[in-house]
Amino acid sequence: MPPEKFRIALVQMSCGPDPEQNLQKALERTADAAGRGVQVVCLPELFQTQYFCQREDASLFDLAEPIPGPATEKLAATARKHGIVLIASLFEKRAPGMYHNTAAVFDTDGTLRGIYRKMHIPDDPLYYEKFYFTPGDLGYRAIDTSAGRLGTLVCWDQWYPEGARLTALQGASVLFYPTAIGWHPSEKSEFGQAQHDAWRTIQRAHAIANGVYVAVVNRVGFETGNIRGQSAPGKGLEFWGGSFICDPFGQVIAEASHNREEILFGEVDLRKLEEIRRNWPFLRDRRVDSYAPITNRLLD
Repeated sequence: MPPEKFRIALVQMSCGPDPEQNLQKALERTADAAGRGVQVVCLPELFQTQYFCQREDASLFDLAEPIPGPATEKLAATARKHGIVLIASLFEKRAPGMYHNTAAVFDTDGTLRGIYRKMHIPDDPLYYEKFYFTPGDLGYRAIDTSAGRLGTLVCWDQWYPEGARLTALQGASVLFYPTAIGWHPSEKSEFGQAQHDAWRTIQRAHAIANGVYVAVVNRVGFETGNIRGQSAPGKGLEFWGGSFICDPFGQVIAEASHNREEILFGEVDLRKLEEIRRNWPFLRDRRVDSYAPITNRLLD
């Protein structure tokens, strides 16, 4: 039986030019978190590199690895050594010319319990992800682990209530969102506070609407997409950190800074989830008979 209570940790980290060093840092921070008595650790989106989607460069497909592959072997070994569930965001090479932005979930024995392929793929200035990633084709997934059933979505997915809902309906107690989001330097002074507030608010709303915990882990630092000494042209991105954990009524129980590497800790209490759902029964009162039009692009 999964535990009624378990502790989770989010590794908010900066990423340098060397992928091997980033992976080693992530493994060390994971070990640190495990040593403080957590059962689940989640790493940021694409933590092995600086955020390379700031440019379209076909040579960067060489960064991708198959699953299973060399990186997953090290991640699995770390999960097994420390007896934790580990969620890691990876650049997956599925086949020649087909790549995904994928979250992999490893259990306490190192077993790969499942993967989730990012469904919503952005294409915005300095976030040119459609060049690199094929949209996910596995649907929304809640994955069984020794800590219970957990949901994984990735970054741009966090703006879409449909993904959160469909994952929660499968029984996930926590929605984890590995993330890489930041400010354009030219926009920060005018729009930065509002952008961050919208990001925080929409994800707290997922917790409230679905009666689940939400755990969001972002990176920190200014990046130009420097991969092994080759940066992208342009002004770069300032990743805003702000990783947080909120309970099933959207109350933030732990939150990180905007500019420091941190390990963020929080407790998941399934009894609290039950209590909140009894008193705010949003799932009970859904009118599932009335929602069919949601599958249309637009209701003209």
